[in-house]
Amino acid sequence: MALVMLERFFRLSENRTSARIEMLAGLTTFLTMAYIIFVQPAVLSGAMFGMKTGMDFGAVTTATCLSAALATAIMALYARYPIAQAPGMGQNFFFVFSAIPAATAAGYSNGWEVALGTVFISGVLFLVLSLFGLREMIFDSVSPSLKNGIAVGIGLFIAFIGLQNTGLIVKDPGTAVKMNAHFASPDLLVFFCGLLLTAVLHARRVRGSILWGIAAATALTAAMKLALPQMPSLANSPLVAESMLTKRFEFAHGIFALPPSLAPTFLKMDLRHALSAPMWPFIFVFLFMLVFDAIGTLIGVAEQAGFMRDNKLPRARQAMLSDAVGTVAGAALGTSTVTSFIESAAGVEQGGRTGLTGLAVAALFLLALFLSPLIAMIGSYPPITAPALVVVGAMMCRNVTKIGWEDYSESVPAFLTLLGIPLSYSIADGMALGFISYPIIKLFSGRGREVRWLTYLLAAVLIAYFIFVRGRMG
Repeated sequence: MALVMLERFFRLSENRTSARIEMLAGLTTFLTMAYIIFVQPAVLSGAMFGMKTGMDFGAVTTATCLSAALATAIMALYARYPIAQAPGMGQNFFFVFSAIPAATAAGYSNGWEVALGTVFISGVLFLVLSLFGLREMIFDSVSPSLKNGIAVGIGLFIAFIGLQNTGLIVKDPGTAVKMNAHFASPDLLVFFCGLLLTAVLHARRVRGSILWGIAAATALTAAMKLALPQMPSLANSPLVAESMLTKRFEFAHGIFALPPSLAPTFLKMDLRHALSAPMWPFIFVFLFMLVFDAIGTLIGVAEQAGFMRDNKLPRARQAMLSDAVGTVAGAALGTSTVTSFIESAAGVEQGGRTGLTGLAVAALFLLALFLSPLIAMIGSYPPITAPALVVVGAMMCRNVTKIGWEDYSESVPAFLTLLGIPLSYSIADGMALGFISYPIIKLFSGRGREVRWLTYLLAAVLIAYFIFVRGRMG
């Protein structure tokens, strides 16, 4: 009976999927984004940077899981898309290093509570934009070439994050980044084994290839960790001693644990001071990140999964309400901006096509509240999940063939977008390059009538935003 109800509600056969495929896709998506459960509280509490913001680590952990589960469930049940939601990376750093210091500088002793207030207000504004259909209008006004440029840019961004997280690509003062040539490092060994196995299984069209890659990388990591004490000369070598395997990977001490209390952050946002003049720019920055990160991720995953119909996304308005509600609820619970996660592409690549994938992710976020030791073991060691990000990034880059390369008024803005997203390390900023350049190139090439009025307005707003808001904030 349950399977029949799932079939009817999610139309599994119509979408050429099954409950088993959807569950595996949900597990894949969750594992590739589970790091947020531990990274988010480490960032917001300041523990990652050796500082104290005043936010409680445990409470933020619980708020992160609950807000992610709520927003993802809304997306799954209301929009029926396999797109997961959680507090976004980038927004959390802006919260700690910009919003909190600004509130403190303005004389507010409860800086993190004021910052939560700005997130809450931006979420309410985001919700209003969604209810009035403005976000849907922006989504529909994006040209097909620009949509595919966004998808490719996100693919490059995902892969770049994976290569960075595993230590293959490292910072360099002369060239910004360079490749780490120490392939004998345990981190790179785990990464390459996971990547090659995932790619081979994917090439052979084995279902759950990404999940099998994660499982194999986890098993190899555990074996290496157990073997190191038996080989002291190897364990003390610089490559091994300085590796993430030695410093970060720890076996789970048990499987179950009670969730931390939510009380230290629940309903602690300071709305009165968040509405003061010094905090207005931060409300608009959070709103900007919300709108463009959400639209960019939605476009990228929708293009990859083949959801687009005549350059439009069915049920777009429903899809755009979930992260708005998630952000409002997240701020009330005690965490920063909730948005669609680009890691959802991993589940889509595994065959996830309906909201049942998202429902599985939401359930796993709730389960994670009680399985934090086990999730921490996998999520705290990036080389385990990095291969999944690289493979998914490669799959998303196939959309490059759909860009109208012969028409420079289409291809140049798309190219600026696909290059800008990974290089600026921001979906929102990379998209802004395309949104600004597209109408300008069209207008001065004598084809201005092909551009919708909203696109011109959006370009003007973005230019003003970067000059008068982001420019003054540095």
